[in-house]
Amino acid sequence: MSETLQEITMPSAVLYSPEDVRKLAAQDTIILIDVRDGKDFAAGHIPGAVNMPDIFTYLAETTQDGLQSLQEKFSTLFADYGLDGNKTAIIYEDALHTRYGASCRGYWILSYLGYPRVGILDGGLSAWCREGGALSTETTQPVRARFPLCINHALMATRDDVYAALGSTTTKLLDNRDSVEWLAESSSPYGVDFAPRKGRIPGAVWIEWYDFMKVTDNHAAFRSPDEIRALAASRNLNPDEDIIIYCFKGARAANTYVALASAGFTRLRLYMGSWNEWSRDPALPIEGGIPKAAAPYHQN
Repeated sequence: MSETLQEITMPSAVLYSPEDVRKLAAQDTIILIDVRDGKDFAAGHIPGAVNMPDIFTYLAETTQDGLQSLQEKFSTLFADYGLDGNKTAIIYEDALHTRYGASCRGYWILSYLGYPRVGILDGGLSAWCREGGALSTETTQPVRARFPLCINHALMATRDDVYAALGSTTTKLLDNRDSVEWLAESSSPYGVDFAPRKGRIPGAVWIEWYDFMKVTDNHAAFRSPDEIRALAASRNLNPDEDIIIYCFKGARAANTYVALASAGFTRLRLYMGSWNEWSRDPALPIEGGIPKAAAPYHQN
């Protein structure tokens, strides 16, 4: 079986333990990127880390101009922070379940931009502190570098791609927003009426993003590959199928992207514009009412 482009470009290591991060830091081969807001970062962060809340807050559009803006913005920011292709970029947030998948969004953005060495701190800052990691309030001044931009188009689904997938038997849509969004009770995590319309993209199946993780004492970890495949199969999603994932802005969807990729799904795309973009075009169809395959997934 021939490899897909995504299989070729997915790095072998995605999740890095706190001990992995300590070793890389000692070798000076790492750039730690903290995606939390500036106030939280200033209160205490992993020593040597830089702060990039834009990874979480940026609202993307997937028009040609929108993609160009995304590429220019983040390739410039990452260049400012010294990502030259040789350093390993490790992204972290508070914990994998607390900031709507922000660290996974950073991982996905860097992968889309073609950065060759990128990972996620497994368990986030929570795991770092649980294992005795120190915190710092000092500011690091990175040296600007030339960012090796090489767009991996296979990872991105545009609004046009999603529209073309409506009613498709070969491409499946996965909505992983919170239940109140899926049920059209709220338009976004930012407020009930933040977006102009409530609902979901027609034909999408639903798995709430939290279900791909186990949470113990406020510490989150992805479920095992077998559990993830079983959860996906409960919605008739299989590892060899073309799947487009969306949420509100592509953060929770990135968390699910990492979960599914870790379980052997190789034809995944992320709709980066997600509901924020889709809901703002009244010409695009939406769906309401009682959804299909909306029953919760229960597994110990």
